Amino acid sequence: MQKAVKKIGILGGTFNPVHYGHLIVAEAVREDFRLDRVLFIPVGIPPHKSFNEVADARHRYNMVKCAIGSNPNFEASHLEIARLGLTYSIDTLTSLKVSYTEKTDFYFIIGADVVPELITWKDYTRVFKMCSFIAVLRPGNDGEALKLQIDELTKIHRANIVIARAPQIDISSTVIRERIMSGRTIKYLVPDCVENYILDNGLYKCANGDSKPV
Repeated sequence: MQKAVKKIGILGGTFNPVHYGHLIVAEAVREDFRLDRVLFIPVGIPPHKSFNEVADARHRYNMVKCAIGSNPNFEASHLEIARLGLTYSIDTLTSLKVSYTEKTDFYFIIGADVVPELITWKDYTRVFKMCSFIAVLRPGNDGEALKLQIDELTKIHRANIVIARAPQIDISSTVIRERIMSGRTIKYLVPDCVENYILDNGLYKCANGDSKPV
């Protein structure tokens, strides 16, 4: 009997910091698309953001690891933070294809607003061949406009993109950082272990993402 194909979701991001919105979306997508596992992959040096705005990769990885610890279907990966230089999805996919020797299909979980930006990704035509995309509608997203964008990418580039609907949790890492800098609580926005980690390490008390050398 032929072995079943594994279905692995990839949720990349700065996770600066990880919050309940990330976790809720990941679990909803995992269940709806029957994914075997969701990999949380914090970026090392993100190519589209100022590195000064992002907390040290070690801290972001540790926060992700503690946030997902109670879910056996989630896994934290240090693949990108261990890589020198800028982080690109094509390199991550190439490494994952090598790591997973058995037949595996990969699904990049992205926000619907990222769909128009996919053709700006490095080697995006290769990326389209190596994985599928699950685009999650967020508050304010136009579903009809998204369908038109997906139809165009499918027709021109043979991209495989499906739309997902998850609970609409309007939480952002930016708001969390701003609340910390202004001395306000972040309770119930992040798991308790993440809140404690941020407080214990003095993170996000100034604009560069870290309040002290690491």
